[in-house]
Amino acid sequence: MNRCDTGARTGLVFFGTISASISHELKNALAIINESAGLIEDFTLMAQKGLPLDPERLKTVAGRIQKQIQRADGIVKNMNRFAHSVDDPLKEIDLQDTLYFISLLAHRLADRQGVTLEAAEAKGGIQILTDPFRLQNLLWHCIRFLLPFADSQKRIRMAAEEGPEEVRIQFSGAEGFVHGVPDTFSGEEEKTLLDALGARLITEKENERLIVALPKQLQP
Repeated sequence: MNRCDTGARTGLVFFGTISASISHELKNALAIINESAGLIEDFTLMAQKGLPLDPERLKTVAGRIQKQIQRADGIVKNMNRFAHSVDDPLKEIDLQDTLYFISLLAHRLADRQGVTLEAAEAKGGIQILTDPFRLQNLLWHCIRFLLPFADSQKRIRMAAEEGPEEVRIQFSGAEGFVHGVPDTFSGEEEKTLLDALGARLITEKENERLIVALPKQLQP
């Protein structure tokens, strides 16, 4: 498979994986809403039989439904934003906002391994011209690979810093990877994404960090 085919396949797999994760979260929210609606129906039947209706219980169930509706609305907004990230292959983005967004997209994956993702706030924001979808894909690959190597605190931290010619996204909290098996990453898929983004990977063993270095202006 050539680099072009690898890139297309990598993008499709990433899009499918994120879509499946989002739909699973949405299904969970709808299941809770359905369960709560069933309780309200039970309360209604009880009232019809002349049994007392507890306003506090009804209020609790209504609050649960409202909470899940808000959750579902947030999930749909994230899905919409993710879907539109393929619209422009070259776009100016806020890098810190992208780190926060990818932490939302990957939180279910991290939760399953008992790891928390943290996106540190960048002072003043960092604007770069890049391919939003491929950048999200690359960050996803980094997160997915680093999760099993999380340290005892079970936190993978992401932070961005700006230099004169490039920006750096730093991943810390996975020293098991940094000191143990650095030669297993990156693979063909990651290399294809790195090439497309004009980026490079740096492993800083002394600081226990994996770094993605990106140009501020990706050339079309």
